[in-house]
Amino acid sequence: MRQYLGDYIKTIDNKIKTKKITEKDIENHLTKIEFFQHERLIHLLVTLFYGLFVFLAVIISFKTWLFLIILYLALIVLIFYVRHYFFLENHVQYLYKQYDKMKEIIDKNTK
Repeated sequence: MRQYLGDYIKTIDNKIKTKKITEKDIENHLTKIEFFQHERLIHLLVTLFYGLFVFLAVIISFKTWLFLIILYLALIVLIFYVRHYFFLENHVQYLYKQYDKMKEIIDKNTK
């Protein structure tokens, strides 16, 4: 996903630099934004689930020290999910900025 999103952003940035934007590009961009928003939502839900799981693991580990192993494993997974979620969040917001620039180019070209 990281590679796919990164490549797509570079492609759109190149189109914005050359100012070769069409209405079809904007429609395609909006579709991609929807896909990436869906991906972001799913990762948010999974991240929240793992956060809850880590919280419960902390509580249980006070009673059973053996549960600390599960706590550490869940914490590692949570850290990677949070990292990936923030990557998605920041890049989807960048897609919004790209969309604004694309609309601005189209508006200038139609006048």
